[in-house]
Amino acid sequence: MFKKLKNLETAFQHVRVFSIAIILLAFAAVCFMAWLLKSESVALQKKVYVLSGNTAWSAKAVERAEYLPLAARGHVRAFHELFFTLDPDEKVNKRNLSRALYLADNSARKVYDSLSVSGYYANIIAGNISQRLNVDSVQVDTRASPYHFRCYATLRIIRSTSQVAQSLITEGDLREVERSDNNLLGFLIEHWSTIENKVLTISNH
Repeated sequence: MFKKLKNLETAFQHVRVFSIAIILLAFAAVCFMAWLLKSESVALQKKVYVLSGNTAWSAKAVERAEYLPLAARGHVRAFHELFFTLDPDEKVNKRNLSRALYLADNSARKVYDSLSVSGYYANIIAGNISQRLNVDSVQVDTRASPYHFRCYATLRIIRSTSQVAQSLITEGDLREVERSDNNLLGFLIEHWSTIENKVLTISNH
């Protein structure tokens, strides 16, 4: 009788151990599935689609720190292209300059006011002159805010009889601000100044 009771107790212990093992394995499986689903959810949230007409382009969302240098260079490039792209059309120039001035502080406004007072923009229209800027490179130090930058570009002034190529180097600081329709990348150029603006070539048509 005692032997039977001992066998029953041993069997009960085995069943208990087996049951605990099953419960632990089930819990581990549930935890693994929850982690897997969360990982897939995060991956899906980072995957976005950009619609262009009838076409959807896949894109990946990343942390701001990962694309900060690229975004900073893009902001500097956009500002310079808008500020220096001019045509003999007052409306086009006002539109470009207005968009450019949203991307910078009063240092850019002072340059704009000075050029306006000197008649620079009026001469562009009166002389049927076009002005194009090609940004060669932008260097941005993103180690500490505000981010110091230097922009190297070639400015082309196109007249009906000649074309002038000028080397343009500017520098300034970038401060992070809230994004808006007028400032998509969320930076503001501060203390902007020109450190070189010299003629490279003059060619006659």
